[in-house]
Amino acid sequence: MITQKTSQGWIQDSKNGVLMGRFVLIVLTISAAALLSTSMFSPSSANSSNGLLLVANKGNNSLGIIDPVAGKQIAEVPEGGVTGHEVVASPDGKLAYVPIYGNSGVGMPGTDGSNMVVIDIAARKIVGNVDFGKGVRPHLPVFGPKNGLLYVGTELQQSISIIDPATLKIVGSVPTGQEQSHMFAITRDGRRAYTANVGPGTVSVLDLEARKVVTIIPVSGQVQRISLSIDDKFAFTSDVTKPQLAVIDTSTNKIKTWVPMPGLGYGSAPTPDGRWLVIALPLIHQAGVIDLTTMKVAHTIDLPLRPQEVLISPDGQTAYVSIDQNGKVAAISTSDWRVRQLIDAGKGADGLGWAAAR
Repeated sequence: MITQKTSQGWIQDSKNGVLMGRFVLIVLTISAAALLSTSMFSPSSANSSNGLLLVANKGNNSLGIIDPVAGKQIAEVPEGGVTGHEVVASPDGKLAYVPIYGNSGVGMPGTDGSNMVVIDIAARKIVGNVDFGKGVRPHLPVFGPKNGLLYVGTELQQSISIIDPATLKIVGSVPTGQEQSHMFAITRDGRRAYTANVGPGTVSVLDLEARKVVTIIPVSGQVQRISLSIDDKFAFTSDVTKPQLAVIDTSTNKIKTWVPMPGLGYGSAPTPDGRWLVIALPLIHQAGVIDLTTMKVAHTIDLPLRPQEVLISPDGQTAYVSIDQNGKVAAISTSDWRVRQLIDAGKGADGLGWAAAR
């Protein structure tokens, strides 16, 4: 028990003397214990990453805004089109950028989206639009880590379009040299991008400064999704003809090894400490955790139907996995790899983004 003595000695009143002092001391002790308990177990201390989780709710044609501390979707903003698959927040956390892809999956017949909407996260309304001029199926948006430009995959043009977010003007493009460049990842120096070309089963390596293809890496009959290790030494893409993950050495642009998995892989993301890669395994309704020191699956986590995309919170404490068929986002603790919560999102929950606290 911690006690405190004031400069005037024990607190007393003329009738109760030291009894009053003992009473106040007990109250102070209980209050301190309650405060300690609150600070240890309150939701706000359970997640030290201040910000909002964004989710593209494909089935609702909307952007979901989730309070990760409360574990609740607090708003849905109509996108005005069919439909956004992916989302990214501006570095200051004020705006969300949602390309309107269309009503089909990659390589499948359907509508061809031609624009990207800009949503004010606080006002919860559309405040801007980028018109690509024709159907290009714009998909993944990624901010350049150094130049502040916005890169958006424009799939039907076999390119990544470059947008100035200040003017919402298209200022350039980078060819991918392949069809169905559905997802891509940018190195932390902003100089290279790696695209997963689904149907061709290849990965394109792009020079973003020269705006050209460096090389194209054959991987498999078909691939899905791509991510980079924290140190950019490896690119990871899933072979969807068999349950294995290709590990590409970015110094040689060749496959270094394969990681066998219990099911076909999909979206993945590394933890900030560089130790783990969390990957969705949609056909077996799990997430896998790959130890990047051994390149082996170390943990699997049961999830609802069809996990899709993975986002790691900035503090590394939580892996968020969108669940397409159940309209939820799973919050997984990275300390014990257990599902902490299933957050109700919207129909067809897919792409995830993080909006930093303003």
